[in-house]
Amino acid sequence: MDNSSMNYLCLAAALDPAFSIQQPIPVTIEQLTGILCCTPRNVKFILRKLEEQQLITWIPGRGRGNYSQLTFLRSVDEVLEEKFQDMVHKGRIKPAIELIGQYQVNEPLKERLLAVLDKQMGFWSEPDSISGQEVLRISRNRPMEKLDPAMVYTAFETYLLGHICSTLITYDAENGSFLPGLAHTWEANPDSTSYLFYLRKGVRFHHGRGMTSRDVKETLQRLTDLNSPAISHFKDICHVELESDYRIRFDLVQPNTFFLHLFSSIYMSILPYDVDFAANPVGTGPYQVLDLNEDVLVLGAYDLYYGIRPLLDRVEIWYLPHLGSSVRQYQLTDAGHNPLPPGEEQGHSIDYPALGCRYILFNFRREGLHHQQAVRQALRILYNQPAMIRELGGNRIMPADSFLPWKSNQQEFREPLLEEAKALLQAGGYGGEVLTIAYRSRKEDQEEALWLQERGGRIGLKLQLHPLTEYDLADIMGYADLLIAEEVLEDDWQWGMINYFRNESNYLHDLLLDRQKSKLQRLLEHFSRLPAEERAELLDLAEDQLRDNCWVLYGCHMNKKAQLSQNLFGLQTGSFGFLDISKLWVKSGFQ
Repeated sequence: MDNSSMNYLCLAAALDPAFSIQQPIPVTIEQLTGILCCTPRNVKFILRKLEEQQLITWIPGRGRGNYSQLTFLRSVDEVLEEKFQDMVHKGRIKPAIELIGQYQVNEPLKERLLAVLDKQMGFWSEPDSISGQEVLRISRNRPMEKLDPAMVYTAFETYLLGHICSTLITYDAENGSFLPGLAHTWEANPDSTSYLFYLRKGVRFHHGRGMTSRDVKETLQRLTDLNSPAISHFKDICHVELESDYRIRFDLVQPNTFFLHLFSSIYMSILPYDVDFAANPVGTGPYQVLDLNEDVLVLGAYDLYYGIRPLLDRVEIWYLPHLGSSVRQYQLTDAGHNPLPPGEEQGHSIDYPALGCRYILFNFRREGLHHQQAVRQALRILYNQPAMIRELGGNRIMPADSFLPWKSNQQEFREPLLEEAKALLQAGGYGGEVLTIAYRSRKEDQEEALWLQERGGRIGLKLQLHPLTEYDLADIMGYADLLIAEEVLEDDWQWGMINYFRNESNYLHDLLLDRQKSKLQRLLEHFSRLPAEERAELLDLAEDQLRDNCWVLYGCHMNKKAQLSQNLFGLQTGSFGFLDISKLWVKSGFQ
């Protein structure tokens, strides 16, 4: 389809033919030159093309200045839908999205258009390419967060950075051990106060320069320069020595048996010292950034990757927040050139339980009755885990009493009567005040907010809903008494837990009072000096503080779903339960 349909839509928007299909509209050539922003000669050429495609009829006026007759033969919705489908089938996702915003689109049509867009997510082979590039498209139903290893906290962006960047070592969750990464080996002195890393030779950043120990040192310095919310993890480092281009030593002020976990974390993704990552995201990972804007992140396989080159040539992550809850969190639907017949299965899905859980946080920075523990205990009864799973279902697979599923599995859960919650409200001095619940516009969040509001209404508790268009801290701090949240932990669960307690960019840090945070900090003060078993005990005690004081109300552990193309193979779960894109490959052509 050429530009005729765009010219048609432009004319239709200007002349407003919503109630004039098949009815002549009086116009002049001069009027149309203003609408189409072209010369009278080009206007006549455009009109002729529109007639040839049976979009309009045109009867020129007789004599200079006389009105001509323009008749629209097809509805705006019909032409817009046809143009939209043409764009998305050609992979022109961004212009298709812009098309929706450019013209007034009614809700039924918008739903149809977004359904078409949804189906274009997944695997595509580009037949026009000599190399036959294989492309994977993934859709996300929320805006992109900051893509920077020094500042990142959200799970999906951390997962993406893991494909763009590499760390000195990696954590093997299955065996609880560390594996070589950019460092081929490492060693520590007996008292764990000095660590020496031996770097691989020949590793190249995406801009072509070889990696050296200076890049490692400057990566650490960058965390300090940017005041990274994770900088407290690295406070034990007192000196960094560049022993050579491929040897680097870190000396510590005290023993740190947790040190290797820090250097396998996303924050120590090694970046080039001569490139501003914020302006030009460059790493050493299997994929390099080809394009990055608010709509899409395009990753291309890096042929000079020091490991095994990815099998998929390009990955596009489209951020489509206007799709709302209609899009699955992680969708790889089958969009190949040889789809199955209608009615047959278009792929398969896999389920994977994620570390972490859904939960409620209280905004202690805001005055209100939620400061009364009895009121929080009443809400603990309202936000009852077994009742929520039974009544809301969905991907809620297990009641949570901890961020860690195996800890929750050790607990016995009861379902107190709502009358017990009512008595606690009275004990806390509740007198009909309104408590506000903030939540994201996601399906699970909306369900739980409405469910809580209805249960609260049964005992006279007034809960007001406050949906968030995005996670705006000022909005939450100013208006919310409660926040429905979800935490997803890394496979390195001890790192994930201590990062939750210490990281300054999450909502636990934002919503707790200083004295509450100090209590947790004192409890975890010696965490990094201890062996793994004792570290686990400290994390248990920290969770006890959250649970026993009702600072956090644990909800449910979730089962994440991935909808996959039938032709995708190499399915390996990576960090946070997402698929490892670098291992995916496509099987096609074999019957």
